[in-house]
Amino acid sequence: MSYLPIGDHGVIGNLHTAALVGMEGTIDWLCLPAFDSPAVFCSILDDEKGGHFTLRPVDYHKSQQLYLPDSNVLLTRFFSSEGMAEVIDFMPILSEPGDRSRLVRDARVVRGTMRFEMECRPSFDYARGQHHVSVGKQGAVFASASATHASLALSTAVPLEAWEDGAAGTKFTLQEGERAVFVLSEVEDGEGPGPPFTRARFEESLHATLGYWRRWISRSTYSGRWREFVHRSALVLKLMVYDPTGALVAAPTMGLPERIGGERNWDYRYAWLRDAAFTLYALISIGFEDEAYRFMGWLRDRCALDEDGLLQPLYGIDGRTQILEENLDHLSGYMGSKPVRLGNAAYDQVQLDLYGAILDAAYLYNKYGAPLDYDLWQNLRRILDWLCDNWQLEDEGIWEVRGGRRHFVSSKVMSWVALERAVRISRQRGLPAGNGGVLRWIGERDKIYEEVMEKGWNPRKGSFVQYYGADALDASLLLMPLVKFVGPTDPRWISTLDHIQGELTYDTLVDRYKTDAAAPDGLAGGEGSFSLCSFWLVECLTQAGRLDEARLSLEKMFSYANHLGLYAEEVGPSGEALGNFPQALTHLSLISAAVHLDRALG
Repeated sequence: MSYLPIGDHGVIGNLHTAALVGMEGTIDWLCLPAFDSPAVFCSILDDEKGGHFTLRPVDYHKSQQLYLPDSNVLLTRFFSSEGMAEVIDFMPILSEPGDRSRLVRDARVVRGTMRFEMECRPSFDYARGQHHVSVGKQGAVFASASATHASLALSTAVPLEAWEDGAAGTKFTLQEGERAVFVLSEVEDGEGPGPPFTRARFEESLHATLGYWRRWISRSTYSGRWREFVHRSALVLKLMVYDPTGALVAAPTMGLPERIGGERNWDYRYAWLRDAAFTLYALISIGFEDEAYRFMGWLRDRCALDEDGLLQPLYGIDGRTQILEENLDHLSGYMGSKPVRLGNAAYDQVQLDLYGAILDAAYLYNKYGAPLDYDLWQNLRRILDWLCDNWQLEDEGIWEVRGGRRHFVSSKVMSWVALERAVRISRQRGLPAGNGGVLRWIGERDKIYEEVMEKGWNPRKGSFVQYYGADALDASLLLMPLVKFVGPTDPRWISTLDHIQGELTYDTLVDRYKTDAAAPDGLAGGEGSFSLCSFWLVECLTQAGRLDEARLSLEKMFSYANHLGLYAEEVGPSGEALGNFPQALTHLSLISAAVHLDRALG
């Protein structure tokens, strides 16, 4: 094994979990049964111990990947001097409680004759668990020694061999028109792999999965200029929704580096409150009200949990509140990028910006979705009371720095958003404002505004800055006109925008801050440009009326997607994908930028 570039992958899933499929036919990341369950394949984090599931021709000179139209069914095509072959990968949607995850892989030869290799080598519990492999006429069973992890079965009509290192594999030849199907599924102890898929059963499963995705995306109301990119973003976002709760994971992966060989390697398989407003707007703006409703239900449950009004930045997809962080030192990391972190200690940080995200989401849902109910409003009032008492605190900010708290300007701006949206909701709906009334919210809102204008503005530099008293810039300032804190043509904002373009922007790529000049984030080394910030820049240019510049920036950003239209969190200095992949917030911001620019262009 060796490490593929992060961007040389597609993703498939079943609304409970997701797998990465490399262009060379290897599944090198899969957690079962849920996104944040222990990994059974994680060779993308350790190419020796991590475990993988390989299915490909023995000899080929080129491969390409594509999604079957309007779906998350992935096709990898291989070309050789002997002919042409395809592998179709998908995970059937789990439709009933108790359904078990299955991963279906179909190898077929379109032209000629080709010899294939298949190797299934699970590595339970991030390569910490033990298992035993046994082979029979219907496939193989990988019996997990852990009571906390289900065993796996591989069903196929192709004869397999058991290998000493816990793998099962084979080599086989297919003629033109022939195919071989492999189905990996969870099983209880003592269960076998089950009968191999017949051609009819495979076709039934494939068309049921295709039908699900095509019915879902057909509900989109987006018909603008960039339909292909918007719909691919919508499909991958749907893939990252944990169906039992409606939570949206930030990414289905963990530990992928923001800098090769560096230590910025985080676990993103959880749901961030910060994404709330972006999620609600993106889903509602292109017609997916049902998903917005379910996400709002997940958000409602989180708001009800915290009796004192202090919210944590992220939660488990099942709603759990503790996301303890540990280092998996036995894994070598992607291309030596260590430590590989499991869990995320940011759950225990104070991040004031998330209050604005929540109230903005509530405002959007109340305006475009359904009226807020009284119980949710009561919980939001409690949260607002806490914010009124505590917005003056320093915090770790939107980027979750680990170098100490600051008075981050974006945190104050989003605190203003929370109170401003609360005033709007109360007045539009006639909902009670509680202790101190709307006048208290207005008073604290105005204090925040005046303070940001006084302390967040650097008159010598002629720009808003990262935190009070700083000289450094921060791309999160791009939110200021997007959340309507400043007008998009306000002289102070235009000056700030010019500084951001001059100091943080490379063509259309935007760094979130300069790691050597900004507030210490507690980590060594640099990072790539944040694609999220690039799409924020497009929206800022759109609002400022610089439509030609905005359109060019947006369409150039499309060129940084991978071959399937997917984005990792960052773009590296050589244009490579960096960070966890695919990243939800980037795809949410793409949809928002495309929708706003479409409307502005008319």
